[in-house]
Amino acid sequence: MSNVYFEEIRYIKELLASVEYSQLFVLADENSKKHCYPFLKEYLTNHQLIEIKSGEKHKTLDSCNLIWNTLTEATADRKALLINLGGGVITDMGGFCAGTYKRGIRFINIPTTLLSQVDASVGAKTGVDFNGYKNHIGLFCEAEAVLINPSFHQTLPQNQMISGYAEMLKHGLIADKKHWNDCLENGFEKFSNELIQQSVKIKEEVVASDPTEKGLRKILNFGHTIGHAIETHLLNTENELLHGEAIGLGMIAESHISKSKGLLSNEEYQIVVKKLSKIYESPKIEKASFPEIKRLCKQDKKNQNGRINLSLLKNIGQAVYDIPIEEELIDQALKELL
Repeated sequence: MSNVYFEEIRYIKELLASVEYSQLFVLADENSKKHCYPFLKEYLTNHQLIEIKSGEKHKTLDSCNLIWNTLTEATADRKALLINLGGGVITDMGGFCAGTYKRGIRFINIPTTLLSQVDASVGAKTGVDFNGYKNHIGLFCEAEAVLINPSFHQTLPQNQMISGYAEMLKHGLIADKKHWNDCLENGFEKFSNELIQQSVKIKEEVVASDPTEKGLRKILNFGHTIGHAIETHLLNTENELLHGEAIGLGMIAESHISKSKGLLSNEEYQIVVKKLSKIYESPKIEKASFPEIKRLCKQDKKNQNGRINLSLLKNIGQAVYDIPIEEELIDQALKELL
């Protein structure tokens, strides 16, 4: 597991002093370059900035080519070190590029969005989208360290905070009812460091028990099968969603399936849907789009032998995994959602 540090950005000096490296690179997009890089830059020695375009639509092998080409042109060797400064796209793609360049160089994640702090930057999953499928190409690759500084939240618009909030709520739903209630009590406008740390701790404990997602770690995918499908379906449209916004909708839909499968009581289902629906409003999706959404669900990495497997809720604070479901349940859940 990567060491996770909740420190001021100047702590990067101590991290770098503990790592022997030949060259230093910083990966950022135009947003993290503008709002976050100036705070980091003053604590770095000689380094090279690599800038890519922001957004899920640029989480592709084309962007990876740019990163790999830059490293190659700089004659970066296997002792080079990459700092990933940005949201989930940056930490996912930067980790993937580092893990594959010359069979692997080390990297440090400095997540700058709430979503990447509580989810994407922790857990060793890296990857990129491929042919419209979310995180279709990737590998498990641990960061040398993760440095989390909540002060970056001041640079974020409200929808980015709502996006990260979904993953915190998910952590509560699948593993810790108290955390679910604490997140609801705080709301997405403000978070204490302790609440963010608790969310990260929940994920770390699940990952530690199953690093390569052979079993229990699959519960972290609650809301993601349908959520990823909705996110992908709406990409590059006027109704495009941030990752966490789509996962919020996915959790509503998969809570309905949890109830339909006799796992989640109707009482707790109503609680979950009432709370999530106030935050995550469904965009307009035509019924004619249901087959496309189901097609995308069939590409989910949890599926086996042609069957769609979901991670579902047994109750608030406990999830189960590898539950095969019929496609008709996805139709029913989408109807309820929309």
